Amino acid sequence: MEPLRSTPDFPQFKRLVEIIARLRAPGGCPWDREQTHASILSCLLDETYEFFEAVEEKSDAKMREELGDLLLQVVLHANMAHERGVFDIESVAKEISEKLVRRHPHVFGEVVAASSREVLKNWETIKKGEKGKEHRTSLVDDVPAALPALFRAEKIQRRVARVGFDWADITPVLDKVEEEFAEFRQALEQGSPAQAAGELGDILFALVNVARHKNICAEDALRLTIAKFEKRFRYIEEVFMGRGKDLQSATLEEMDHVWEESKKAVG
Repeated sequence: MEPLRSTPDFPQFKRLVEIIARLRAPGGCPWDREQTHASILSCLLDETYEFFEAVEEKSDAKMREELGDLLLQVVLHANMAHERGVFDIESVAKEISEKLVRRHPHVFGEVVAASSREVLKNWETIKKGEKGKEHRTSLVDDVPAALPALFRAEKIQRRVARVGFDWADITPVLDKVEEEFAEFRQALEQGSPAQAAGELGDILFALVNVARHKNICAEDALRLTIAKFEKRFRYIEEVFMGRGKDLQSATLEEMDHVWEESKKAVG
């Protein structure tokens, strides 16, 4: 495979920047001209999850398409900033390039890092010394609160593990899940909804920790299970529709029987 070329050899990227600028310019698209950083935030999130799906489907064509949609969001936000005279897409690229070089001294400098663990440790040390990071007093200060809960839990756990706040093996992590589940069951038996909610959160956090120790992304695992459930439930709907029977009139036993069939039929 040929190495990636420098920016001047990417005419389509330049074309994209020019198209976005045209859409936002006077006489451009009314909808695009009305948008702000805040108004299209959900678009960025939607496109990110659509790329997730493309990766899960192992579709190169769809990944290319969704990465294009994500790139559109980046260029559009950069163009809005350029209109306000604060930064542009070139300065965005310059900043991330400098950050990558700065945070990889084992590649672009003389620092030696023999393992991923050493790389991450150096990364955190370098981050602490960067301009604009001085106000951060905790490893978890810059973990976005808007992240999906399971993903944020994993990210926080990985952060604190870098400084040794972690169990060395999986056994006590599994024990913690059992401990939290027992406390959850007790809260339910005592009829305390608020306490039960807290204990349920503890269970989920502990399960994320189990997943992390086994290099499983809990967020992805749950999303895949949801997709599997949806596929099987659609199978149930199709079966009963074929029988001319409304699901609401079906018994749980009937639906459960078809559910077991779905495992063989659709996976």
